[in-house]
Amino acid sequence: MLSDLDGVVYAGPSAIPGATEALEKLEDIGVALAYVTNNASRSSAEVAAHLRALGAPATAEQVFGSALAGAELLAEQVPPGATVLVTGSAVLARHVAEQGLVPVTTADPLPDAVIQGFEPTLGWKDLAEAAFAVAGGAVWVATNTDMSFPQARGIAPGNGTLVAAVSAATGKAPIVAGKPEAQLFKTAANHLGVHEALVVGDRLDTDILGGNRAGMATALVLTGVDTAENALAAVTEQRPMYLFSDLGQLHQPYPDITERDGVYTSGGSRANVEDGVVIMGGARENVDTWRAGCAAWWAASPRQHTASLPPLRFLDEE
Repeated sequence: MLSDLDGVVYAGPSAIPGATEALEKLEDIGVALAYVTNNASRSSAEVAAHLRALGAPATAEQVFGSALAGAELLAEQVPPGATVLVTGSAVLARHVAEQGLVPVTTADPLPDAVIQGFEPTLGWKDLAEAAFAVAGGAVWVATNTDMSFPQARGIAPGNGTLVAAVSAATGKAPIVAGKPEAQLFKTAANHLGVHEALVVGDRLDTDILGGNRAGMATALVLTGVDTAENALAAVTEQRPMYLFSDLGQLHQPYPDITERDGVYTSGGSRANVEDGVVIMGGARENVDTWRAGCAAWWAASPRQHTASLPPLRFLDEE
């Protein structure tokens, strides 16, 4: 299993109720666990220590960030010994060196490549060096393009804003390793030595989209950013295979979703679509109701390119 962190394992400073217990049970049933994160500034050891402090099972070898994925992706683009301008953290520079590449800090002489990841002390001069190299024809890889991330004082600019600055200056776009691209998930699976994986996340536009792009099974947990309504309204590429209220449902049998005469059933709930309205029989707070509703609407709208929530009707509320 490849698990996201924020919104799945923890929310703010605290573990989500039941999450760490659910993760601990995975080893007992022989399921390999890894954590995947777009964070490119913290080392795997630091992330693992944070998870253990919350009570979750974690070692550095189980944590895969976009810095490692970016370095491995870059190593596929340039030959061994290539020079790489590292615009990012010491963690990112170390991963680049581990790939047999040579980290440098300036665009003069022109390096073979640029890799860009978040580091809070980056400034204009760092971005200028990256722009000089990219404009000069260097291969450009971004660890991730998250436009923002939460901080104690509010929402702060993420790596995506810094990548956007270099892109605006050069008119070019990078190859991206992190979510929602497939590379991060493939990196984690390869290091785990598994051929099939379940990606579990709380965001449709990063976790679920990235897992789908990697050809993996995906599960949305409703403990973070996205809601059941968001899932039902999602564009086709962002639709999860499974829907869980929380991680604890990993250890419960997933209901068969059946269809008869256009009516979809999940557990004790059912749903169908009439004249563009999703009619659901079951409690609004019951995840089975949304499982049935998603199945009915997705069947009625198999190719949806814009997220749009159809009208909903709950029979139990009439």
